[in-house]
Amino acid sequence: MITFILVVLMLFLIPGPAVFLTISQTIKGGRTNGIVTGIGIAVGDFIHTCASVLGLSAILMTSSLAFEVVKYIGAIYLFYLGIMSLIEKAKKMDKPVIQNVKTNKSFRQAMFIELLNPKTSIFFLAFLPQFVTNSGTPVTFQLLMLGLTFVLMSIIYTTILVLVSNKIGQKVLMKSNHRQDWLGKAVGVVYIGLGLKLVLQTQE
Repeated sequence: MITFILVVLMLFLIPGPAVFLTISQTIKGGRTNGIVTGIGIAVGDFIHTCASVLGLSAILMTSSLAFEVVKYIGAIYLFYLGIMSLIEKAKKMDKPVIQNVKTNKSFRQAMFIELLNPKTSIFFLAFLPQFVTNSGTPVTFQLLMLGLTFVLMSIIYTTILVLVSNKIGQKVLMKSNHRQDWLGKAVGVVYIGLGLKLVLQTQE
C-alpha cells in the first residue's frame, strides 16, 4: 500500500484532464464548485475501479468498437459543454462576483467526463492489479481498497488545487463582466481541448 501511495503521488505530479477541469471550474464558479468537481471526478474513478473488478474494462481493452463508441460519446459531450460555455454570456452585475454555478450540475459533468474516457478504464484495469499481493486477502477486496485509496487521494489533491486556484481567481479574474465573458470562453476552450485530446486517443 505504501508503494501504491507513492506511485499515485508521482502520477498526480503529471497534469491531466482532471487538473485542467478542476481549475477551470474553480475559477468559474468558486471554491465549492471546484471541490464538487473534484469529487465528481473521484466518483467517476471509483466507478471505473468497480468496472475493472467486474471485468467490464476488459471489453474496452479488447473491443475496438466499444472503445471508439465510448470515446466519441465522451468527445461529443465535451464539445457540447465547450460550445455552450463559448456562447454563454456573463450575467450583468453591479458588483461582479464569481458566477453562481449549480454544484450538482458540475458534479454530474465531472463524473460523466471521467466515465466517458475509455483510457481511464484501461488505466485502472492495468494499474491496480500490479499492487495486488498474495496476502490471503481476496483479490476483489484488495482491488476495491486500492481504488478507494486512489479516490480519497484524488479528492485531497484536487481540493488543494481548488484552494490555490480559487485565490488566483478572486484576485485576478473576477473584477468585471467583460472578464467573466472571457473566463467563460476560456473554460469552453478547455472543454473543447479535452474533447480533441479524447478523439486522438487510441486503444493501444
